[in-house]
Amino acid sequence: MILFPAIDIRNGKCVRLTQGDYNKEKVYHDSPADQAREWEESQAKFLHIVDLDGAKDGVSANTEAVRKIVDTTNIPVQVGGGIRSMDTIRTYLSAGVDRVIIGTAAIHDQAFLKEAVSAFGDKIAVSIDARSGLVATDGWTETSDVSARELIKKLETIGISTIIYTDILKDGMLKGPNFEELEAINRLTTINVIASGGVSSKADVTQLKDLNLYGAIIGKALYDGTLSFQSIREEI
Repeated sequence: MILFPAIDIRNGKCVRLTQGDYNKEKVYHDSPADQAREWEESQAKFLHIVDLDGAKDGVSANTEAVRKIVDTTNIPVQVGGGIRSMDTIRTYLSAGVDRVIIGTAAIHDQAFLKEAVSAFGDKIAVSIDARSGLVATDGWTETSDVSARELIKKLETIGISTIIYTDILKDGMLKGPNFEELEAINRLTTINVIASGGVSSKADVTQLKDLNLYGAIIGKALYDGTLSFQSIREEI
């Protein structure tokens, strides 16, 4: 299982939100690139980056910050947040990003999603952010009437190879992931599943590994010092 340290960028800084609430923001580092280098020094194998401004407003706002991360590190990077055009995807991939994550557009514009997968294959992933089983959009500010499981089955037919599944009510709460839902989703699909939200202990990491997931994203627990990346890396 791949462990992905998370770098959430807002206004050019590395921050964390609680349950996706933009009014509950904590700044952890003024330089996302410096933070990325710290994760690389901790022997992270892949980074997960979210442009929070882009996710909320639908327009990529921190492209240069992402580009600087790619230019100053030597590990793969996946990026999401406000990616709703082919031009944005091309910009990120040409900058050296390894995987681009589509979120809101996977619900609102499946023609675009299909075009992206046709053009870029496994370079495209989809972020499924769920609140009580329903997919949230627009930086988690809106909740659709589409169930996460329904969407996953559609994504299989489109040819998506990787999804990031976030239980919003678990995100930033340090109370553990939604193991039951993650297990059900992993059994439901052949798509690679990356878990996100709530990881707060070595036991959480071990349990996610035992579910045979492709990966797990870890954010607040690392930044608050609840977990050290080195210690949990040893569990994998």
